[in-house]
Amino acid sequence: MNKKHQGMGSLSYFMLLPFFFCFWKLCHSASDTMIPNQSIRDGDKLTSSGEKFVLGFFSLGTSKNRYVGIWYNLLPQQTVIWVANRQNPLADSTGVFTLRNDGSLVISDQRQTTLWSTNSSMVSRNLTARLLDSGNFIVTEGDPNNPLWQSFDHPSNTFLPGMKIGVNLSTGDSWLLSSWKNMEDPAFGHFTFGVDTKAMNQLFIWPKTTGHPLMLVNIPDDKNSYPYMVKTEEAVYLEFSSFQTMSRLVMGTSGQLQLFTWLNTSQQWIKIWSQPNQLCNVYAACGAYSICNFYKMPDCKCLPGFLPTSIQDWDLGDRSTGCQRITALQCGSQDSFQSVPNVNVTRSTLWLGSASAEDCKAECLNSCHCSAYAYVDVGAGNFSCFLWSGDLLNIRDDNSMNEDLYVRVAVSKSRHERRWFPVIAIVVFVTGIFVLGISRMWIIERKGSLGASFSATKLILDAANFKEDESEVIDIPLLSFEFLEFATSNFTESNKLGQGGYGPVYKGNLPGGQGIAVKRLDKASQQGLEEFKNEVMLIAKLQHRNLVKLLGYCVHGDDKMLIYEYMPNKSLDSFLFDQTRSSLLNWEKRFNVILGIARGLLYLHQDSRLRIIHRDLKTSNILLDEEMNPKISDFGMARIFGGDQTQANTRRVVGTYGYMSPEYALDGLFSVKSDVYSFGIIVLEIISGKKNGSFYDSEHFLSLPGHAWRLWKEGSGLDLMDPSSREACNSSEVLKCIQVGLLCVQEDAIDRPTVASVLLMLASDIATLPSPKRPASFIRRSLSSIESSSCGPTSCSMNEVTVSLVEGR
Repeated sequence: MNKKHQGMGSLSYFMLLPFFFCFWKLCHSASDTMIPNQSIRDGDKLTSSGEKFVLGFFSLGTSKNRYVGIWYNLLPQQTVIWVANRQNPLADSTGVFTLRNDGSLVISDQRQTTLWSTNSSMVSRNLTARLLDSGNFIVTEGDPNNPLWQSFDHPSNTFLPGMKIGVNLSTGDSWLLSSWKNMEDPAFGHFTFGVDTKAMNQLFIWPKTTGHPLMLVNIPDDKNSYPYMVKTEEAVYLEFSSFQTMSRLVMGTSGQLQLFTWLNTSQQWIKIWSQPNQLCNVYAACGAYSICNFYKMPDCKCLPGFLPTSIQDWDLGDRSTGCQRITALQCGSQDSFQSVPNVNVTRSTLWLGSASAEDCKAECLNSCHCSAYAYVDVGAGNFSCFLWSGDLLNIRDDNSMNEDLYVRVAVSKSRHERRWFPVIAIVVFVTGIFVLGISRMWIIERKGSLGASFSATKLILDAANFKEDESEVIDIPLLSFEFLEFATSNFTESNKLGQGGYGPVYKGNLPGGQGIAVKRLDKASQQGLEEFKNEVMLIAKLQHRNLVKLLGYCVHGDDKMLIYEYMPNKSLDSFLFDQTRSSLLNWEKRFNVILGIARGLLYLHQDSRLRIIHRDLKTSNILLDEEMNPKISDFGMARIFGGDQTQANTRRVVGTYGYMSPEYALDGLFSVKSDVYSFGIIVLEIISGKKNGSFYDSEHFLSLPGHAWRLWKEGSGLDLMDPSSREACNSSEVLKCIQVGLLCVQEDAIDRPTVASVLLMLASDIATLPSPKRPASFIRRSLSSIESSSCGPTSCSMNEVTVSLVEGR
């Protein structure tokens, strides 16, 4: 009997299995789907079927406001791509998100007050709302390709693959991106991006403030890397290529349109393009009475006598509110003027011709509406008076300007400053003496042998004797020669890290124990004061995790030295081309080095405050930190480009044989594509473990790029891989890197990709990459033949000797 019941029980369980399975399927399918009258409360969420996106309630930063939105799932930092109730946040966590019977999506609070709604009115029995793996949230009757409503038709500040930004010519509806107010408030900000059908269907950024100029947007013509325009009879719109699933275009709070792609290896978003490329190119980016600086942090700084109108907004990245006066003007002769040197301001509201400086000042004082004046040399010894009324906007720091702007301030402020100046000066002086005394005692106690001969005053960091121009002092310390002798044990041979093209590099230690690398330029080196000054100026203004950090510099008679952060693993070439150490670089590390160099180069070409061409990129100039992260170094030959400049010519060709692009080596033409060529050579060297300058395929008479191209064409690309890392390598990743390297070393600069495109190709799972053309070919010559050529004994070089002078044709 018991057995019978047991059998029936087992049968019952067996019969219930389909119901359990159906119930599980229903729950599972519901994780990305809502049905009519279903609600999501704060804490619940929908997750797309492939777990790529999440929809739910969230807050931003320190704000307690709650929003309903969509963000990427499983990323280390929350990246929101769409916000529903961006104008009406919830004050607490009692919100409810509901799909009603009529198809409307509604957000309401605990009082049942509607804060946001799609205001739909549909009669259907089969309505569902679903979050797709594209990031699109749709309401449909069953056909996902024909939604009744979709979030992609109502973008926030982010444009994703599958979306459209443009105009529906049939209905007149527009798809626009609008910036957030700030990083903690997704409300409509000050900038909108879209297509203007009245201006030949071009892309523009519209500032909210009337009177501000529109910004024309030109996106590079590269469908594999950037979104592109589509024009049909029904619509004109911007869209992404289908493979760019982890790319996003963002209309930034400050007015910059920025393209990001996700890098799995470093688990971070990489900015590969922006327009305008600098914040200061956005009109009035810093608001009224504020200076925008291309070269220094912070970007925005209030004029003397002014403070931020909203400190909270400034801290959150919204500078549009600008600055306000600390003390109100008296409107009369009681007011004074504060000189602001070397600035560029939008044209004045009044021009008085050739009035004198005193007349110009008096004219401004006589008008209560005058906020500033400038007395300017307009050429040929003629001066003019320019007056500004109302708020001062679009002031930019510009070292090329020699004129001063005189900003009107309350005289009481000036007197207040003069009253406190002696007190401040005394405090600073006493503090300085105290710090120097403590430093002296510490040094003498730790290094008693130095005694009185080593004065603590040698540690004074004084940059006043080495200037970029008369108006700017280098913002890094000038160290004394005696101090560096002490730090490097008098430049002993045992502390020598290596020998570069311009001189030896020594290991040293700061008093606190921090390691430093001291690059001491050889007195016979071709790098003179200008190159040295160039390197100091550039690195002082560059800050990136993949660029070496300059800690200080020294000028002492004929001695010139640069002090860098110490890289314990030295340079990349010391690993790649050493048979015993190359095995320490497995493929994962090599790939990370390639990505790191690309990120650093992208910063130089596009994201830094200066557009910089390195001109001497090579493996010996790639340093490795303790975690094998690459850092680009040696900026002595680098050149600064203007914002719109893309190419330049020089009669002084500098660089290293084997890394120079053909147009640069032969004609003296250099551009960002010259650095791309050098990067391509480095990629092939990292993969193969072979040095281009000394490699030669005697059977086929080919250099390293030619050898790599032959193997790739024959389908044997993996044969290029360094045998020490071949077994554990990711073959598809290796082949992709070979193809990218070959694209970078193509003979014509126009065929080479930009670094932004390179990063996108490396970071994305692109189905098909462009096919590279045959790489540039150089005739291999021996060192003796080079030395006997017209270049002269120091003109060209092999291995690590730098080319110092080659006359362009």
